[in-house]
Amino acid sequence: MPTTIHSVSAADLPALFVYLDDHLQDNGRAGTPLFQPMARADSRFPADKRAAFAIGLGAEVGAPGWRRAWIALDRDGSICGHVDLRARPERASSHRCLLGMGVHRDWRRQGLGERLLAHALDWAGSQQALDWVDLEVLSSNLPARRLYERCGFRFAGELPDLFRIDGEQHGYVYMTCRVQTLS
Repeated sequence: MPTTIHSVSAADLPALFVYLDDHLQDNGRAGTPLFQPMARADSRFPADKRAAFAIGLGAEVGAPGWRRAWIALDRDGSICGHVDLRARPERASSHRCLLGMGVHRDWRRQGLGERLLAHALDWAGSQQALDWVDLEVLSSNLPARRLYERCGFRFAGELPDLFRIDGEQHGYVYMTCRVQTLS
């Protein structure tokens, strides 16, 4: 099991982007469900998302475009998994954030996903401005949906046939987790 989960800084971004490019190589390949709404041939973390990621890390929580991220490192310092929380694009939803995550192929089904989610949800719960963590997952990605349910996320809706990827129809499931109790 990885020994540390730590907050991502600007200095970590080059290694994180290499990891994400490698991670995307598994998207819908070799028995792995499609986990990103992108063609299987699109195997790089997009340049515009790289820039938004970097800018978001420097933004204050609650500001448009803010982001916080964590990586799990093995004993050799290699990235085994990641989780990030980011601002929703709707300004009136600043009390909510969106979650993204992934686990390296060598570390799947060993509890790392649950540890990363717990870490991010604990952090979100410590932020007075955040009440909810939301996520979007491809409807066909049953392993991810089960993980999110085990970690406290609840089904909030589904939009069928949202994406046409490699000639296939894919829907999106929306899930949410309350991190603050109502006052």
